[in-house]
Amino acid sequence: MQRIEVYDTTLRDGAQAEGVDFAVQDKLLLTKRLDELGFDYVEGGYPASNEKDAEFFRRLHDLDLKAVRVCAFGMTRRKGTRAEADPGLRALLDSGAPTVTLVGKASAFQVEEVLQASRDENLAMIAESVAMLVRAGREVIFDAEHFFDGYKADAKYALEAARTAADAGARLVVLCDTNGGSMSEEIAASTRAAVERLPVPVGIHAHNDCALAVANTLAGVDAGAIHVQGTINGFGERCGNADLISVIANLAVKKEGYDVLSPDALRHLTELSRFVYETVNINFDMHQPFVGKSAFAHKGGMHVSAVARNTTSYEHIAPEVVGNERRVLLSELSGRANIKALTRRLPADTDNALMDQILRRVVELEAEGYQFEAADGSFDLLVRRCQGTFQPHFETLHYHVNVDNKSGGDVTAEAIVKIRTEGQIRFEAAEGHGPVDALDAALRKALNGRFPVLNELHLVDYKVRVINSEAATAAGVRVVIESQDRDEVWGTVGVSENIIEASWIALLDSYEYKLYKSEA
Repeated sequence: MQRIEVYDTTLRDGAQAEGVDFAVQDKLLLTKRLDELGFDYVEGGYPASNEKDAEFFRRLHDLDLKAVRVCAFGMTRRKGTRAEADPGLRALLDSGAPTVTLVGKASAFQVEEVLQASRDENLAMIAESVAMLVRAGREVIFDAEHFFDGYKADAKYALEAARTAADAGARLVVLCDTNGGSMSEEIAASTRAAVERLPVPVGIHAHNDCALAVANTLAGVDAGAIHVQGTINGFGERCGNADLISVIANLAVKKEGYDVLSPDALRHLTELSRFVYETVNINFDMHQPFVGKSAFAHKGGMHVSAVARNTTSYEHIAPEVVGNERRVLLSELSGRANIKALTRRLPADTDNALMDQILRRVVELEAEGYQFEAADGSFDLLVRRCQGTFQPHFETLHYHVNVDNKSGGDVTAEAIVKIRTEGQIRFEAAEGHGPVDALDAALRKALNGRFPVLNELHLVDYKVRVINSEAATAAGVRVVIESQDRDEVWGTVGVSENIIEASWIALLDSYEYKLYKSEA
């Protein structure tokens, strides 16, 4: 088995993505998590560029790291400057990082047009910078920037730049497809040439501008690279980097002969992916391979029926291998198999008559604008209604919402809710940041004395979709509310021409689902 080193640059290269930002504590937490999963390297940042990255390296001693090596990232010395006098190189040493990743030009075009330097000067910049860091006792990884474009234009110079770093003491040379424009066959050929000609191991760093970053990384590994660089979820500048989640899963599951991370790391990939999304406050990519919520979701009735017989009929791996789960979706494309799969977890009589009844009701509601793909809580209640086992825990008698734009410019919402539960009428009012927040607060006040378990219920997401946009301001809307408690996340849905009414329907379903769940 060939061990493939995994080098994560989410905290530096990933942070260059639009809308992505890590606080110092975020960077420390992710470093710790990657260490626990057996990542070989974590690139902490560029200590010469900003105070946040410098603070990260100062606080590294707070972490009890097992094996991961934390890298400081920087550039070769400036043109016309001695390596010992270069402030960037000095900052790399001062960071205390045991490994330094040094980027230098491997493209003659980049040297002459961007650096405005001679080819020989660039080679001297590489050699002197690497040698200085090695003399200081640091492990050096050399990122050969623009290597693949440089190799296509002038293969001899690209290889000479890479060899210069190796001869100066770099432990590893990483070939970078910096512009993300290379094809997989080009990556394979150039990597193979570098492996054959360089005296040190070779790595691969691919960008995703042609949607080939993962494929190019795998092509590089098959051509002899023993080190892969990328980011969690493919974050990065422009179109992003190679998604390490997919790279790791492919190397560990789909390709033979490669060893990556720790033995049990694979089943934590979904959790890791979503942790990073949550950390930077970005919605999950539903369709992300391996770890997306839709990666193992089945909607067509024929597909669901086949998967019920044999999961390999429409799944390339078992979702549990990467910590994901199988999901069956419900829509007008569904058949009995979808209904049966979705009702297995309920105390439901799943005979054909009941399934047909549920399916008819789903089709009727979808004609009105409902969708149950992201509303599993509402679907469970629908099944109970079709069974005749649904008994509401409370009855809504009246609700009223008032939104007020005060003189100071602040907009507040006030809600009044009147309900009946166990023969008693409760009448409560509350304020909120918006009408739905106010309704939620008032309903909690009316119910919490009777149902303290609702203290565990939290609303985590709220989505609105216009159904029939041709009706302009009179259009119907579909509201989906995502709720969670200590051990589950579920969705509920409401549809109406009035956005408050649609929200109220979804909100009531969320409460009812939680109460039934707690009783079970």
